[in-house]
Formats: sequence, structure tokens, C-alpha cells
Amino acid sequence: MVNTWTEMKSIQPVVSKMLVSSINKERISHAYLLHGQRGTGKKYLAILLAKSIFCKHQERAEPCNTCRDCQRIDSGNHPDFHWIEPDGASIKKEQILHLQKEFTYTGMESNRKVYIVSDAEKMTTNASNRLLKFLEEPSMDTTAILLTENSQAILPTIQSRCQLISLRPLNNKQLIEKLEQEGLTEANAKIFAAVTNDLNEALEKSKDEWFANARKIVVQLVEMLQTNPNEVLLFIHTQWMPHFKERPQAQQGLDLLLLWFKDMVYYHIDQKEQMVFSYHYDKIEKAAMHWSKKHATDNLSHIMDAKRKLEQNVHPQLVMEQLTLHFQR
Repeated sequence: MVNTWTEMKSIQPVVSKMLVSSINKERISHAYLLHGQRGTGKKYLAILLAKSIFCKHQERAEPCNTCRDCQRIDSGNHPDFHWIEPDGASIKKEQILHLQKEFTYTGMESNRKVYIVSDAEKMTTNASNRLLKFLEEPSMDTTAILLTENSQAILPTIQSRCQLISLRPLNNKQLIEKLEQEGLTEANAKIFAAVTNDLNEALEKSKDEWFANARKIVVQLVEMLQTNPNEVLLFIHTQWMPHFKERPQAQQGLDLLLLWFKDMVYYHIDQKEQMVFSYHYDKIEKAAMHWSKKHATDNLSHIMDAKRKLEQNVHPQLVMEQLTLHFQR
């Protein structure tokens, strides 16, 4: 959780400086569109902005985080702060209509109102049109904050009525440092920072037994390909498939396999400091004796092809069987 602009500046320095300046000059826009990939801090940024708007004790934009307004925003119970997110697969027209109805009432605490639309790209056409109408008639005391990973999926007419703010991807080194501050070893921090840009997701994975076993199975597969290739298809059937049952899990397995072969390439080109599976250095060294740099690079292409096939709904077991056959050629 990011509770202060000082913390946010370490993640999004340019955006934080701009918004803090706007708050201090009382030039808050009536609508913002925060665009950035998962893990860039969109949600925390939106909540911080809302707190700075409502907090009566804020100093130079910094909310106090202890007053009634700040605490109710954190708990989602502030009467003049509304959060909209997809109901199932999409944000529906009825959700926007309900928001508009709420906004016809006088502010419960003041005349200020703030609403956040999370995953705004998932609005249905009807919902987008209703929101557009809402944005076309802005109240001086209303601030809309739209969050999206894909600004291109937002109606151009909505974009034109918002201040577009692009959030940069998190710095990998910075994420590793934050994970180490949370108690992870440097070796584990490297793994989780390579798998996700999201600090919270990385911390969740670090405590996830399924993910720990996934890493072991990937290492076992690579070792079996080197030492016992005749048993690989049986291993896929009895070990790999039961663990990576769902397609998202299968994609994670391939992502880990991709990282392993990238490490092998780093070993070949003598960039060992880039290696993610650094705690398995001896095994990567052994694997590098089995696969040349060209072979390891070719295998990276085969893994990417396998990931695309999974997205195209090819049966996961068939994908893995074909992939391991490529590895053995």
C-alpha cells in the first residue's frame, strides 16, 4: 500500500510531482485518465488524489491518513467517494446510471465528489456513452479518475475530456529493492520481479506454495531433458499437466521456462549478473554445456510459439509435448 506522495514519488516521480503541484495550486482537473500497465500504481495514485481532495488536514498535498475522511476512503465507506469496477466481465450502463443518480444528491460531507472507474476499457458501449454524457456536463466540484491498461480501448471523445496521464513501467531494480525490504532474499526478489511488475502480486507469489512447486517442476523438466529424455513425455503427463491445469497456470509455467533459457543465454554471453535463477547457477552451467547459445536462443523462440498456441486454444498437453520435442532436436 502506498499512503503518501513521498512514497508515490519513488514509483512515479514525474506524475506525482505534476499532481502534487496541481493540488497545491488548486488546479485539479475535472477528469483524469490514468494509463499504465498492471503494477504501475494506478489504484494507489487515484486513492492518494482522492484523499488529498477530501483531507481537511493535508499539508502541501500530503493527506494525514488518520482523519475520518482518509480512513473512510481507505475502507471504501466515504459517502462522496465512489468506486466503479467491472461487474463480471464488463462495466455496465446501469452502473454508470446508478453513479449519476448518486451524484444528483447534495454532497453528504461537502460539495466535493470523486469517482474512480477501474478497468475503464471494460465499459460496454452503452456505459461509455453514458459516462461521456456525464463528462460533457462537469460539475466544478466533481473529479473523475479513470484507470486503464489500454487507453486505445477508451472512446476518443472520452479521452479528449480527460487529462491523460501515462504511468511508466516500474523500474526492475527498484522493485527488487522493495521486495528485499519486505524480507525476500535477493535471489527470490529477482525471480518475482522478473515474473510481475506488481509489488503486491510479487509478494503474494512469494507466499504461494503452488508457485514454489511450479519453480521446482520447471527445474526438474530441464534436468530431465538433459539426463533422461526418454521419460520426458511421461513427466509432462504425470507431473507438468496436473500442476499447470488451467491455461493461465500453463502460461506461468512457460514464463518460468522462458526465464530459465534466458539465463542460459546470459551464461553463454558472460552476463551472469542478469541471471534470474542465480541460486541454481550450477544447474544453469550444466545446462549450458548441453545446449549451445544458438540452441538456447532457438528454444526461446519455441517457448514463445508455445505461448501463442496456448492463447489460440491449442490443447495445453499437445503444446508441451511439441515444445519438448523441439528442445530435443
